[in-house]
Amino acid sequence: MKKLNVKQILVGKPLKSTDDDSHLLTKFQALAMLSSDALSSIAYGTEQIVTVLLTLSAAAIWYSLPIAALVLVLLVALTLSYRQIIHAYPHGGGAYVVSTENLGANAGLIAGGSLLVDYMLTVAVSVSAGADAITSALPSLHPYNLLISMILVLLLMLMNLRGLRESAGFLLVPVYTFVTMTVLLLVVGLFKVVTGDLSYHATSHIGSTVPGISIILLLKAFSSGSASLTGVEAISNAVPFFKKPKARNAAGTLALMAMILGLFFTGITFLNYYLGVVPNAHSTVLSQVAHTIFDGNGIGRIFYYVFQFSTAMILAVAANTGFSAFPMLSYNLAKNKYMPHMYMEKGDRLGYSNGIISLAAGAVILLAIFNGSTSRLIPLYSIGVFVPFALSQTGMVVKWRREMGSKFWRHALSNIIGAAISAIIVLILLVFRLADIWPFFIVMPILIGIFYAIKRHYTEVAHQLRLEDKVVDHVYSGNVVIVLVGNVTNVAVGAMSYAQSIGSEVLAVHVATRETYRKDKEVEAEFKALYPNVRFSIVESSYRDIVKPVVRYVDLVSKSAEKKNHTVTVIVPQFVPKHSWQNILHNQMSVRMRYYLSWRDNVVVSSYSYHLKK
Repeated sequence: MKKLNVKQILVGKPLKSTDDDSHLLTKFQALAMLSSDALSSIAYGTEQIVTVLLTLSAAAIWYSLPIAALVLVLLVALTLSYRQIIHAYPHGGGAYVVSTENLGANAGLIAGGSLLVDYMLTVAVSVSAGADAITSALPSLHPYNLLISMILVLLLMLMNLRGLRESAGFLLVPVYTFVTMTVLLLVVGLFKVVTGDLSYHATSHIGSTVPGISIILLLKAFSSGSASLTGVEAISNAVPFFKKPKARNAAGTLALMAMILGLFFTGITFLNYYLGVVPNAHSTVLSQVAHTIFDGNGIGRIFYYVFQFSTAMILAVAANTGFSAFPMLSYNLAKNKYMPHMYMEKGDRLGYSNGIISLAAGAVILLAIFNGSTSRLIPLYSIGVFVPFALSQTGMVVKWRREMGSKFWRHALSNIIGAAISAIIVLILLVFRLADIWPFFIVMPILIGIFYAIKRHYTEVAHQLRLEDKVVDHVYSGNVVIVLVGNVTNVAVGAMSYAQSIGSEVLAVHVATRETYRKDKEVEAEFKALYPNVRFSIVESSYRDIVKPVVRYVDLVSKSAEKKNHTVTVIVPQFVPKHSWQNILHNQMSVRMRYYLSWRDNVVVSSYSYHLKK
């Protein structure tokens, strides 16, 4: 029976490339995997609006209804627009690809960079909220909030490294439990409103005059409520993860997610207004609404606790949207040479493992910096997602204008509405929340600078590697082979045999120090007894460093060999332990030596490996 290594135990056995299609997502699975971020905003979207309105007075809460209607208009516009994006760009990429192709590279990098950071924030904030929910239920664990958050990130990382179907399967329970319980909450709540079983406690009637109300306050409340739409773009980034027909399935999933999100958001906002609920330090708006509707007695009490548990779970797993979308966005950036090529490589389980691991690392760093409390970063959510929203919608308008001419507005109406509202939200954030979002304007230029540096590197590499029209094949007259000898062992003897088979001239070099003088002489005598015709050079090291003296020696030999039109090959002998963990017991000098020698021009570095049997 074949043993499983640690990696296979954690992430599963490798899958064949031909298994890719069988591990793609159905609409039912994709909704669970890609909508958790958007649906989790139900837990705080209404509260964000009410909190801003309360800065004036409780009487202003009725304005949450028209604000919710405007958020719903934006949701419809974004949904229609992203459905167009899915069909126009079925290979994924979302805002990054749309902005790049229609507005240019700079706009694309702003959109892509914003979303990369936003996905890291999504993971950090979501697991922090999940940890808060856990420690609220178990106060004794509160000192370990940061540790719990980091453990949640690692668990989500491992789950996603296992593959799409496995992670989607895990998310089915928390996501659909939350959906079911929220539907139950709305049905019971609206039924009680209609039948009169739920008392009307609104802080003011619809249309009431509220002294001091201003457009500025309403715009602030609208921008806060629009945070409920974070995560809407994730499906357009992840179209390749769907089963065929990919675009149709992705568009259908997006429409279903938007319908659920819109229904839940408006329903909870209405019930909150009807009940006159205001946030307090001990209980969220959603929790108070649920407690009132389910009565808190008998079966209702059970429903309330199940609802609370499902809310905590959806907040914790909301991070998974980032784990789905970040790797695909990284792939598209890497394909255009703005990120390292390693982000295009699929792992053992056919997922983009490097993207998953990088996202987890970034989220853990954010958690460590802010000690597991990321509330100060929440405003960055909005700027990080509405900048790409505005750019992608504008890009689609440009696309329709280019392709449809004067009749473009028929296709572009939803894009125009989405672009205008998204731009207004960005402007509101700039004017009123600059103190919270200023890191965005520091991080983005740095990130874009890194993108262009990577692109420049790949361009220069391609230019240097490209064959000229006329290829000149250089013929060498010989090969000088240098063998590094630490001790005369089976490893050294094997390396010498190999060197003599490929070299016209073989040299041996040994590094000596004052502390090892006697041993060095013994090594020299033993070597010369075996190879009397091979030149054995001893180079002195005054500072006990082995690498630099060898590099200097190789440089001298290389200059001499170049005059004779000879190549230089350096053989670094090493032994390979039977078990990989045994490597930590040895100094790994051969690894260091190969690294430093690899930077020398006109020198070939080769390893001779001697495999130990025990």
